[in-house]
Amino acid sequence: MAKRSDLPFEPKKKKGATKSAKAPAAAAVRSNAPKSPTQPAKKSTGIPEIVSQRMVARMAIFCGTPTLLGLMTFPLSYFIVHEGWFKLPNVAVVIASLGLFGLGALGLSYGILSASWDEHEQGSWLGWQEFRTNFGRVVESWQAYQAQRSQKAE
Repeated sequence: MAKRSDLPFEPKKKKGATKSAKAPAAAAVRSNAPKSPTQPAKKSTGIPEIVSQRMVARMAIFCGTPTLLGLMTFPLSYFIVHEGWFKLPNVAVVIASLGLFGLGALGLSYGILSASWDEHEQGSWLGWQEFRTNFGRVVESWQAYQAQRSQKAE
């Protein structure tokens, strides 16, 4: 059997060293032990689940709708031309589909930024006020990052 190379994320193994069967059992006992009160609880910096679900729902609506319409322009335009209702230039079909796909791409960003980032506040249906608030936060954070980066360079 040929020796395979380790993947970058695999833990390094010591060559020739084998552990006894008792070692994993001891590790399991230690991991099941309750944490001591002296250890500080790790603060979660991730997105809360309720906010994440809100973002996903908005992204599905604001991205999915124009993307599906963009996909439907091709069969719809074929049907219109095939039935002879009127003549559609190829450029019009391409521009319409690209425009709808572009709206879908913008819908991803709008879906994230228009969701209320407050766990306890649902936000409005369209989310324009939340978008303005969250976009301001993003710009503010970006400006702070740029200022910090320029100070490090000096």
